[in-house]
Amino acid sequence: MVDYKLLIGGELVDGDLDMDVVNPATGQCFATVPRASARQADLAITAAKTAQPDWAATPFAARQAKLVDLADAIAANAHELARLLTQEQGKPLAESQGEVAWTEGFLRHYATLELPDRIIQDDAAAYIAVRHKPLGVVVGIIAWNFPLLVACWKIGPAVLAGNAIVLKPAPTTPVTALALGALCRDIFPAGIVNIITDANDLGPHLTTHPDVAKIGFTGSTATGKRIAASSADGLKRVTLELGGNDPAIVLEDVDVRETAKAIFGNAFLNCGQVCLAVKRAYVHADIYDAMCAELAALAEAAIVGDGLEQETQIGPIQNAMQFDKVKGFLDAARADGTIIAGGQAIERAGYFIQPTIVRDVTDGMMIVDEEQFGPILPLIKFDDVEDVIARANASDYGLGGSVWSADVGRAAAIAARIDSGQVWVNQHLAIGPHIPMAGFKNSGLGVEQAEEGLAEYTQIQVINVKR
Repeated sequence: MVDYKLLIGGELVDGDLDMDVVNPATGQCFATVPRASARQADLAITAAKTAQPDWAATPFAARQAKLVDLADAIAANAHELARLLTQEQGKPLAESQGEVAWTEGFLRHYATLELPDRIIQDDAAAYIAVRHKPLGVVVGIIAWNFPLLVACWKIGPAVLAGNAIVLKPAPTTPVTALALGALCRDIFPAGIVNIITDANDLGPHLTTHPDVAKIGFTGSTATGKRIAASSADGLKRVTLELGGNDPAIVLEDVDVRETAKAIFGNAFLNCGQVCLAVKRAYVHADIYDAMCAELAALAEAAIVGDGLEQETQIGPIQNAMQFDKVKGFLDAARADGTIIAGGQAIERAGYFIQPTIVRDVTDGMMIVDEEQFGPILPLIKFDDVEDVIARANASDYGLGGSVWSADVGRAAAIAARIDSGQVWVNQHLAIGPHIPMAGFKNSGLGVEQAEEGLAEYTQIQVINVKR
């Protein structure tokens, strides 16, 4: 068994405790990893605080070069990282390989970003410039659906901006993050990147620590609200990328078969465990029955299994707690709607759910109003565009959404009226490191990705010189 270590102050160390990691395809432990204590969390924060001033004084180009080095290291270890991702997270190996490639690509793009001074006055009266200064110590707390990609969504901009970071992965997916730590140890100065694990017990300790200046969190809305509350006393900066209940609005003029394929792929990627996935599809009455039939056929044909098996298209739910939650949504779907594909947990080892399509449901039902975060897609009939816009916007969430139509101009006009941070036309989940990502309402605070996301890891300072 591989000997995984925490990364604290440039050293790979054992944890004061240990914990087992379960492969969701088998329900059995596949790795034992170190678990940090509160004492070790403090050591990581102290190491970050000590190292950060010299890192902030390091030329920006040198910090960019370190991100390129990390991208190179991830590329060199892509095969091992992808297999670890599939074992701990459950997604098919092809999706894990995609996550590794995306992680490398995001880091390479971050390395091209800059935050130059902005001169707002330079004349005989005054010189006034706006600068971006690093904040200090950042804590990154990440979810279990994309353990490697989201880890680097925090590490990349945090360290590029001149901060040091303490990263805490989800307790059910710590392995890839620890493997990433071993790579970071040989790239960054000691203390700039620290990676510790926990059993969901160190979060409040980290977010209330007086030496922490910022928290970057990706995960559930409920946890995000707790983080915002716990950070308030210290007025810590927070970036929260939270849950979503993304609507797809499908107009009557689409190619039903091709649109169904696209929506299915964007609803069931990573077994539906994607914050920006299609979570509810509003389908025009003229094509409702046809769209239901196409999506049901795709669900019935999908191959569910262990992500390490070559033919697998959809893997398991990542953990036992989420498995039980998704089964609760299946119960609600049976009670409120008509299940036309799937609808059951699969009787085998691991946490498998049949890809499920539910029709004859509407707003106000649990299956429509709440985020399933699993392989379930409810289909809601509509016949009035103004009404469907209002229904899409009635959600407490506002992360993503999409509009599908043969008339791109019409679809774009509808998209502009959807209250979500990103709205796509004839596509979904089209994200990238050059595209800002933000959420309305309960879907988050702040921005990730692009220059806007990098700026979130800095403090604006105005230099105002009288002449």
